[in-house]
Amino acid sequence: MNQSLTPADCILVFGSHDPRVAKYGAELFLRKLAPWILFSGKRGGLTGKWKKTEAEKFAQIAVRTGVPGSKILIEKESTNSGENVAFTKRLLEKRGLDPRTFIVVQKPYMERRTWATFRKVWPQKRIIVTSPAISFEDYPNRSISKRDVIAIMLSDLQKIALYPKKGFQIRQRIPKEVLLCYRQLVQEGFTEHLVREGSKIIPI
Repeated sequence: MNQSLTPADCILVFGSHDPRVAKYGAELFLRKLAPWILFSGKRGGLTGKWKKTEAEKFAQIAVRTGVPGSKILIEKESTNSGENVAFTKRLLEKRGLDPRTFIVVQKPYMERRTWATFRKVWPQKRIIVTSPAISFEDYPNRSISKRDVIAIMLSDLQKIALYPKKGFQIRQRIPKEVLLCYRQLVQEGFTEHLVREGSKIIPI
């Protein structure tokens, strides 16, 4: 989304399969962009076999990068983006913390859906969404294939279209050319992560 970074009250890092997100969140903390860093996430489809939760594993990466453990908060129960925000809110309230501004760290292809989810679940807060500066060509690696990246991107776009009706996100306009690309890639079979009703893909 190309949002400019400015200092905030808390850095919120969404858990995932990608340790580069954790390293980037830690880098932002070490640049003194916020006094706290919070990692959120249990396990998902790509991390179900991990021994630790995504939040715990990301926190370990941050400590190895140089972030003091005393400045790290861990929310390890959320299993989707809405819960990432809602359970983070609950954790901060229990700790007596009330950040007004957040830097939210995500994977590059999930920035917009994360922003839309946060604006719906916790609209009172000001957020900046950011991600590691990794190109599409450089994103695939040994832990995630190019095919998986494309299929997950399609799933994210589908959810941007479907989830406002379910109350999960704010509504956003999807350009016609983006929808055309989505439908072409669906026709080509990149459907592994799409939301379905039974065996049928929910259209957008």
